[in-house]
Amino acid sequence: MSMRVEPSPLTPSPRERIWGATETSPWFPPSGRRIGEVWFLSEGEPLPILVKFIFTSEKLSVQVHPEDSGGRPGKTEMWHIVRAEPGAAVAVGLKREISREALREAAVSGEIESLLNWVPVQTGDTIFVPARTIHAIGAGLALCEIQQQSDITYRIYDYGRPRELHLEQGLEVASLGTHPGKSVPSPLAPGEWRLAACPYFVTDLIELDSPMRFSPAGHASQILVVLEGTGSLGSNPFEPGQAWLVPTEADDFPIQPESHTRLLRTYVP
Repeated sequence: MSMRVEPSPLTPSPRERIWGATETSPWFPPSGRRIGEVWFLSEGEPLPILVKFIFTSEKLSVQVHPEDSGGRPGKTEMWHIVRAEPGAAVAVGLKREISREALREAAVSGEIESLLNWVPVQTGDTIFVPARTIHAIGAGLALCEIQQQSDITYRIYDYGRPRELHLEQGLEVASLGTHPGKSVPSPLAPGEWRLAACPYFVTDLIELDSPMRFSPAGHASQILVVLEGTGSLGSNPFEPGQAWLVPTEADDFPIQPESHTRLLRTYVP
């Protein structure tokens, strides 16, 4: 008799950051440290996409990621806001198209902050950030980031913090145009919405108040991220702040919520 293949938990790996926050509940227990990122890692083979929680008490640097080049992966990403203090915002793209030289001057002088397209956000909002987009995450936010498995970041402005900048590399790859802002979810089925879709990942939101049958058939391995709620995935209990790997060969399994549950489902198309 063959063993059933069920989802397995990914390992959370907290990372301290100067802009991080000490308040990471209900997803992670308080540690007294300024946790900026929690990465989810696999004990087995590397995952094709990287899932993180990000917590901010200060603005992150103004930065840009390259696109794929010469066999090296770039970094396209998305953010799903899970908590936002009043007035919280993210910056994506510029208010208007400018020249590369004007961008250089603005980055050096600090004027770049006023040229960015700052978008007020609240819980439940999603922002898709293609590679080459100039961006920054503001203070007072908790979000789930899903991205290509790459960590190439070029900082082009950092509010005077004593950290290395990568102005020339950033200028070389940065898009100098605008960005559409928040994504508009598209309904898939009752309680399911598509939040983002690109060649690197697809991400859906699933909301549950009653049991559902989850079928991995037809997909490569998937990751389920628990944003809210408790219950069970197959025979395993779940709670907020967990990410579960559903391998390609997994059997169908029930998701049994004990309270209102919100999950992100993400996979490589």
